[in-house]
Amino acid sequence: MEKFILLIATAVLFSFTYAQQQEGKIIYERTTKLQIQLANEDPSLQNLIPKERKDRFECLFANNQSIWRASEDEPDAGDIVVNNGNAEIRMVMPGSNDVIFNDIAKQTKVEQRELFTKTFVVQDSIRKMSWKMGEETKTILGMKCRQATGTRTQVGYRVSMDNGRMDRKQVIDTLKVVAWFTDEIAGFYGPDQYQGQLPGTILELVINNGNTVYLAMEIQKKVDKSLIKEPKGRKITPEEFAMEREKMMKEMDENGGGNIRTTRRF
Repeated sequence: MEKFILLIATAVLFSFTYAQQQEGKIIYERTTKLQIQLANEDPSLQNLIPKERKDRFECLFANNQSIWRASEDEPDAGDIVVNNGNAEIRMVMPGSNDVIFNDIAKQTKVEQRELFTKTFVVQDSIRKMSWKMGEETKTILGMKCRQATGTRTQVGYRVSMDNGRMDRKQVIDTLKVVAWFTDEIAGFYGPDQYQGQLPGTILELVINNGNTVYLAMEIQKKVDKSLIKEPKGRKITPEEFAMEREKMMKEMDENGGGNIRTTRRF
């Protein structure tokens, strides 16, 4: 009898594992609210700034590895340019052109990151947040998802232009994160840097009460596995990247920000 029960349990587990999606591509839409105020500028320029920005990204996954990148359908998902004929403002959306390779089994990641005119390859571990599992569920693209909440802090910079003078401030943001994840996909995938975090794949991610939202729009069941590979280039550590960023931003300060009026957040 015990052997019979064990065989049934094994068969059920095998059936569930087989039913999970093992590979594929998830296409996400990122909606970002833009809260940009210009000091001492023509009001007509302020009125031209959009209230939100939508971009599309994709997560390719198989065999406990994944690639996060801008969607192939949106090759120019980068700057927002506002021009009223007299002045121009260029806004750079953070992470728009980044590529992230994750090895979930090894808990490592390699990021290809653009900073101004240079490209860096940063190697790091997957740094897990502290999550609290909720009881709420909902269905996204036909898959049952469970809620989890957490917070994380990040150091960044806010740079603005005021009458041609650049102002740069370092800030520490505390982000409230709400994730909806499913166990119907065999892996711990999801948007951006939130992979390898939860016992399932994140299909929706809400940051800071909706200031940024990632939502899965389509799930494909097949993927070209040859595309899931580390970015090429000389690898540096996150600390080395931070030093390079600080150096380049100081140079930008000294040059008055160049000849383009820019607002950036990193």
